[in-house]
Amino acid sequence: MPFGGNFRLIDFPLSNCINSGVRRVAVVTQHKAHTLIKHVQRGWGFLRSEFGEYIEVWPAQPQTRDESWYSGTADAVFQNLSTIREHAPAHVLILGGDHVYKQDYGIMLAEHVARRADLTVACTEVPREEAASFGVIAADGEGRILDFQEKPEDPAAVPGDPHHAFVSMGVYVFSGECMHEQLKRDALMAESSHDFGRDVLPFMVPRHRVMAHRFDESCVRGPGTREAYWRDVGTLDAYWKANLDLTSVTPALDLYDTEWPIWTYEPQRPAAKFLFDEGNRRGTATNSVVAAGCVVSGATVRRCLLFRDVRVNSYALVEDSVVLPGAEIGRSCRIKKAIIGADCRVPEGTVVGEDPARDAKLFHRTDSGVTVVSAAMATGGAR
Repeated sequence: MPFGGNFRLIDFPLSNCINSGVRRVAVVTQHKAHTLIKHVQRGWGFLRSEFGEYIEVWPAQPQTRDESWYSGTADAVFQNLSTIREHAPAHVLILGGDHVYKQDYGIMLAEHVARRADLTVACTEVPREEAASFGVIAADGEGRILDFQEKPEDPAAVPGDPHHAFVSMGVYVFSGECMHEQLKRDALMAESSHDFGRDVLPFMVPRHRVMAHRFDESCVRGPGTREAYWRDVGTLDAYWKANLDLTSVTPALDLYDTEWPIWTYEPQRPAAKFLFDEGNRRGTATNSVVAAGCVVSGATVRRCLLFRDVRVNSYALVEDSVVLPGAEIGRSCRIKKAIIGADCRVPEGTVVGEDPARDAKLFHRTDSGVTVVSAAMATGGAR
C-alpha cells in the first residue's frame, strides 16, 4: 500500500529495524503478495549475508498437516517456527506491516531484557472513541499487564484520563523459548483463531510475565514534536487523514529527518512539473506534497498529496485529496475530499465531493465523507 508520496507501508517497520540495528528480518506474506515481494526484493536487498544480516521474504507455504493458509497472525509465525529456530534467537520481535510510526526497537528490547519479561507489548494512548478498534490494556505501576481485551465495545479509560485508552500497537517482543511454547500450545487449540491479540495475549496475561512498554519512551520524534506518532491506517478514513496530515506546515510525522530516515525503493522519475501561467490556466500546488514524475498542467491543487506519476490537466481543481500513483485527472474536473485510485483515469468534467448522494451512488463514500474513486468506477462518474 503506497503512503506519503514515495513510500509503502512496509517501509516503516523495515526502516525502524534497520535504524534500530535489527539486521535479521523476515517478511512473512500471505497469498497474493506479488507486489509486496517485488518491492522488498528491489528496495531491501542491500544487507550482506556474510555478516549474518538479511531481509528475507518468507512466502506463505502451508506447512501444517492440513496444509492450510495462515489462519491468524500467531499461526503465520507458528508455521515458520522451524525456520526461526534454526537461528536460535534469544528474543523475537514481531511487527505488523500496516502501521505508520518511527520507533527505536532497541530501547524496547533492552527494557524487555531488564524486566526479565516473557512478553513485552508496545502500548500507546489513543482517543477512547477510537479504542474499540484495538486491544485495550490495563497495567500496574510496574508496567505488568493485568488485563487485555481485544476490541471491546466499551474500552476502559486510562486512570485519571477519561478521554483516552491504553492500547496495544501490535508490536511484540517475545523471549524465544516462551514464544515457541506458546505458539505450539495455541496451534493445538481447536477453538483458537490463532491470533496474537485474540488468543495468545489473553492466555498469557494471567499466567506469564507480560509487560507493557510505553511507546512514548522509544518513539523517534522530529525536532519540536511532542506527539508520540503512531497511526493504524487500516481504514479508508484513517488512510486519507494520515496522508493529508503530511501536507500541514509541521506534520507530526517528520519524513525529512536524516537521523532516522525512512528507506524505500523508488524508480527513477523526473522532477515534478508545473505548467502554464495565463489567466485562469495556471499550474499551481499549495499546501501540498507532490511526488516525482507528476505534471500539474494548468490546474489548481490545494491541500493534496499526489503520488508518483500523477497528471492533473488544465482547468481542474483538486482539493483535500489523496491521488495514488499513475492517476490522471481530466480537464475541468472538480475533486474534493477524495482518494483517487492508482492508474485511475478521471474523465474530463467529472465532479467528486460536492453531492454526497451522487457520490455514494457512483463511487464509494466513507462514513466521514471521503469519496473513493477506483479505475473501474471512474468512467461512470463523468458529467
